[in-house]
Amino acid sequence: MLQGVEDGDVDALHRTRVASRRLREVLPVLQLDPDVARKLNRRLRKITDRLGKVREYDVLLGFLDDLKKVGRYPKAALLRVAAHIGENRAHARERLLEKVPMHDLHRVAAKLEKIARTLESSSESRVTARHSWRWAIDARVARRASTLAVAIADAGGVYLAERLHIVRIAVKKLRYAVELAADADHVKSSPDLRQLRRAQDILGRLHDLQVLVDRAREVQASLAPPDLNARRELDVLVVALEEDCRHLHGRYMQDRDSLLALSARLSGPVAEAKEVGSQKVKVRRASNA
Repeated sequence: MLQGVEDGDVDALHRTRVASRRLREVLPVLQLDPDVARKLNRRLRKITDRLGKVREYDVLLGFLDDLKKVGRYPKAALLRVAAHIGENRAHARERLLEKVPMHDLHRVAAKLEKIARTLESSSESRVTARHSWRWAIDARVARRASTLAVAIADAGGVYLAERLHIVRIAVKKLRYAVELAADADHVKSSPDLRQLRRAQDILGRLHDLQVLVDRAREVQASLAPPDLNARRELDVLVVALEEDCRHLHGRYMQDRDSLLALSARLSGPVAEAKEVGSQKVKVRRASNA
């Protein structure tokens, strides 16, 4: 996909970003040299973040195109917001190539290929290796599920965009971990993955709508000279988008309990480990006493 990224292909950029995120998920369980894993993870995180800034603008522009076809949003306001986002996208694209030059991306890819060849030729028993990294994957799933449960509890039942954004990130991270576990078991999909994807879709669209609301307000504040018609149209757009946000929040709330149940089930090993650790501490204290 790197050639497509260099050419500005939207799909290539998206797929490269997803690949970088999934690589960050698998690196910690490969039993690499800690320094090598840490450096690679840092470089991949930088790539993910930089690609993400451009990707967000790509998503918003595509989203605006879809809204234009619906007919219930003022088109003039949509065009103003699209122009504003298009300018930001161009700047983000320039910064991407400055901060993460293509030769850096190719270097990281070459390093990853070298690691893959080394792992394939490793003399370690495949059965021993499987037990080791499978345990690491399960622990990662449990930890991510526990984090999601905390995020859902913190978000509560009131529409708070920033807290719901944290839930969205937690859902996405848990999904990547569950996908890794499914790959290890040679399973393409599962009810857990479908539930997480559905939640991510709802929260992702909610996030995009909220970002569009923020961008529309930015455009409104930057109108010079003041244009009353444009301001009114942007007001109408903001109200319509906020109504959509409330509707999607309602869908999230319908799935909230099932998400909590999923998190509790997948984080079971973490809870058990904490309980065992607590019992060990009590035993040591009793012995010392």
